[in-house]
Amino acid sequence: MHNRCPPQRQVDGLNRHHWWRDAVIYQVYVRSFLDSTGDGIGDLAGVRAGLPYLKKLGVDGIWLSPFYPSPQHDHGYDVADYCGVDPLFGDLDEFDQLVGAARRLGIKVLLDIVPNHCSSEHPWFREALAAAPGSPARARFHFADGRGPDGAEPPNNWHAMFGGPAWSRVTEADGRPGQWYLHMFTPEQPDWNWREPEVAAEFDRVLRFWLDRGVDGFRIDVAAGLYKHPELPDSDDPEADARTRDSVNPLAWNQPEVHDVWRRWRSICEDYTERDGSERLLVGEVSVPTAREHAQYVRSDELHQAFFFDLLSASWDADAFRKVISEAMQDIAGTGSTVTWVLNNHDQVRTVTRYGEPATDGSGLGAARARAAALLLLALPGAAYIYQGEELGLPEVVDLPDDVLTDPIFRRTGSRARIRDGCRVPLPWSGQASPFGFTPGVESAKPWLPQPEYFAEYATDRALADTRSFWHLYRDGLQLRGTLPQLGEGTLRWLDASPGVLAFERGDLVCAVNFGTAPTPAPVPGTPLLASGPCPPGVLSGSTAAWWIRS
Repeated sequence: MHNRCPPQRQVDGLNRHHWWRDAVIYQVYVRSFLDSTGDGIGDLAGVRAGLPYLKKLGVDGIWLSPFYPSPQHDHGYDVADYCGVDPLFGDLDEFDQLVGAARRLGIKVLLDIVPNHCSSEHPWFREALAAAPGSPARARFHFADGRGPDGAEPPNNWHAMFGGPAWSRVTEADGRPGQWYLHMFTPEQPDWNWREPEVAAEFDRVLRFWLDRGVDGFRIDVAAGLYKHPELPDSDDPEADARTRDSVNPLAWNQPEVHDVWRRWRSICEDYTERDGSERLLVGEVSVPTAREHAQYVRSDELHQAFFFDLLSASWDADAFRKVISEAMQDIAGTGSTVTWVLNNHDQVRTVTRYGEPATDGSGLGAARARAAALLLLALPGAAYIYQGEELGLPEVVDLPDDVLTDPIFRRTGSRARIRDGCRVPLPWSGQASPFGFTPGVESAKPWLPQPEYFAEYATDRALADTRSFWHLYRDGLQLRGTLPQLGEGTLRWLDASPGVLAFERGDLVCAVNFGTAPTPAPVPGTPLLASGPCPPGVLSGSTAAWWIRS
């Protein structure tokens, strides 16, 4: 097979390739990627050291989790300074070195930006606490008087997504109980009031600060948030966000004014694109009820892309996958954008565990399904995001002791049901015992979350040496994706297939996934070009995906 360059697309009178439309981006959870100092916490120097590994894997870019100065109540999603680097992770000089190294390798760099809320230690919030009710400093946030004769009840009945009331009461300068402030996640994460123009102007400054340092774009946290209903009324279902751990409260999320923010940010990115012809990307964490509402965020003058989470949440079933893929292709791709597919991230149970079944624990069924899902992901038209460790087939660490858990969901609720620490355990790189090369040269280092002994089986050095590993499946899929211009762009056509089999073609490529456990006839004859498991000619094995090229 000969390499073929992707076709150039005509845009705004320029012959420019939209790199982001079919990019494969690797999510780096910085704390858990690679530790350069031996303190047990991953850092920016560690990310820089790991770039050759990511280049070999074949990804187009990286998305860095927050590394800004922060008290780390929610591991960096409580930002105290949007234009700095927390000493835990390095400094601005190290960040600049990372961007330079990535650029030399042809790897794009996206930053995680958090515009819905900040840290309670942010200077502006400290100023608001010291200021009087009704002051300009408090107008940057959602401060309100309480209900009841003495204001002892919260201003409304909303609950925070991470558990408990969405309001906390402050003590005023004279020592008396005072107003309440809104926090849709934790009390340490007060929500910004985007109806205050000063907030929008500050984030304009933040974007330009990082764009001037050479970043290629931003992943936007809680992109359907920012604006709240102006009257802050009671909700008919105040605990919906906490119950679903999702942006469900229609009074707090997906307000129409938020689209004006994305038009403003898109304009800023276009300013930089016009300077040098290199497009800067905005990709949003958009959690809304339908694909049609999702599509409103990726119109031509708003976000370039937004994560489509329906594939991640779909049950392991051919009909369920076909439904969400069809809806995305119809509603999102219909805007002129491409779908941004994800199977996992730092907030979700890892795919190997999520696709497993308790009754077959130990059978390898979860791993087989996760491998099949990876090939499906890479065959779909659009962009794909891979969470670190998925390329190693890491399972969720489900038995972390209570005393090491750091997720604020656990701290606020006491429940282990939906905690996120299990997918954030530091990566294993080499060796037979913790820290498994996570802290090179410091074998006595203690990772910030303990690694189980079985992580030795998933270490990167073993994965690279074993051609049957998850790593090689991802690498081979990424390499083939680069040689087939129809992957990433274009549409798909569904094919007739056996019950429980999902099959489609895209140009000369045919992709099929057997969601059942028994082998079925393949949709095309011959030996697959690539398969997630053993597939004899003309047969599609159970819990397996395969690619064929029509002759």
